[in-house]
Amino acid sequence: MGKVLVMEHPLIQHKVGIIRRKEVGSKDFREIISEIAMYMCYEATRDLKLQDVEIETPICKTTVKELAGKKLAVVPILRAGLGMVEGMLTMIPAAKVGHIGLYRDPDTLEPVEYYCKLPADCGEREVFVVDPMLATGGSCVAAIQMLKDKGVKNIRFMCIIAAPEGVKKLQEAHPDVDVYIGALDEKLNDHGYIVPGLGDAGDRIFGTK
Repeated sequence: MGKVLVMEHPLIQHKVGIIRRKEVGSKDFREIISEIAMYMCYEATRDLKLQDVEIETPICKTTVKELAGKKLAVVPILRAGLGMVEGMLTMIPAAKVGHIGLYRDPDTLEPVEYYCKLPADCGEREVFVVDPMLATGGSCVAAIQMLKDKGVKNIRFMCIIAAPEGVKKLQEAHPDVDVYIGALDEKLNDHGYIVPGLGDAGDRIFGTK
């Protein structure tokens, strides 16, 4: 079973507390989402493998550590996931970026793919799927399945706020995926919104309310 890690870092908790406030406008909301993603990326990459490599300093030869094995990719779920990409790339600038677009069918309420563009070598990369909100879990479960269907084997999911229902659905559908959460909230309401949550992350990032 993949691990579920709720971030306890004070800076993350503080900044999540700011973006929950309804009076925070798009500019500040967007900037803080990016900052939270950066802090979360730092925590979520803590277990990346290292290898020894010999280099030469201005003084002598020595052995240092560098990242080993798989390269990284960031795949936001459109559109709200875009808000987390810049913060991730601040921490791992060499990562490649893919995009997955889903919409919910109004009749079946199931996620439908409308866009998917991934790095050509995504199957060899450690892929971070990012979306600010994990509510019902439908979109992230579908996005991760799309990646698996395209040959991606090493997947982690990162969200800023999650509902217990979404975490449960994700774990049941993809028990091999590690999940990183900024804050685990109380529940979903009757409209599928996270409580207390922060409203619609996409609308607040892009000012489309």
